[in-house]
Amino acid sequence: MANDISVLVLAHNKSAYTRRCLNSLLRSTTLPEQIVIVDNGSTDDTPRMLDAFQAAATDQGIRIERLRFEENVGAIEGRNRGIERLTGAFHVWMDNDIVVRSRSWLEGLRAALEAHSAVGVVGPKLVYANPPHDIQCAGCTVTKGGRVSFCGRGQPRETPEWNRPRECQTLISACWMLRAEVVRAVGPLDPRFSPVQFEDIDYCYRIREAGFACRYEPTVEMYHFENVTTGRTQSLNYPYLTVKNGLQFKRKWQHRFALEDGPPDHEWHWAPIPSVQLDAVPERLEELP
Repeated sequence: MANDISVLVLAHNKSAYTRRCLNSLLRSTTLPEQIVIVDNGSTDDTPRMLDAFQAAATDQGIRIERLRFEENVGAIEGRNRGIERLTGAFHVWMDNDIVVRSRSWLEGLRAALEAHSAVGVVGPKLVYANPPHDIQCAGCTVTKGGRVSFCGRGQPRETPEWNRPRECQTLISACWMLRAEVVRAVGPLDPRFSPVQFEDIDYCYRIREAGFACRYEPTVEMYHFENVTTGRTQSLNYPYLTVKNGLQFKRKWQHRFALEDGPPDHEWHWAPIPSVQLDAVPERLEELP
């Protein structure tokens, strides 16, 4: 049991994904002391599924806290309210479309933070859940014009370039670990990006503005179904929010990314990877030590 780690999971419907995410946490080699689950207005069987998970997690000594909204208040408001409940020295934020692949993931992410006092947030290598488990995100770059790219997207997970730890411009909050002191210094997610999109990219820039670094740690791998938590929510106009909040991010941080060593705009590329449905992958995914 890691008494200094708190995990925050945000969910809206899609209970089958949430169940796999939460159950995979219980197979970790080190268990978190606290898991805070935000049910963002789910209308499916998520509450009943959470009842069963809470019983199983409590039996293993994990303190479960649940926060339910009767309607979907958005990822930013839901996560900000959940952050208020976290008590550990290290905070993990994760979406409900993440499944543990490296069972020692908590030890690996915490070690990466503790080894570098200037690092405020660290993110794992995210891989697709369907074989051959190519890379979904290995940290992010931001072009000089403000366009965000997922490093390694669609490339084999063994690619040497993406198997080296490094500092990066930004990470995505599908799964990352932060120092609690950094969260206290930076504050909550910016509601100007509500209900979702670019709030995590903005948060990384705020972390760096506060004097900390963002770090990618490839020795920790996690499965990511990609865009399940928000992208497949019918009530959200996801393409519109991506454009609107992308422009807001550019206006807010142009003074910084324009002077960074990010790639030029003409090198920006977004690999068109087909979405993977939950029923297309085995119930029990391969786990690493």
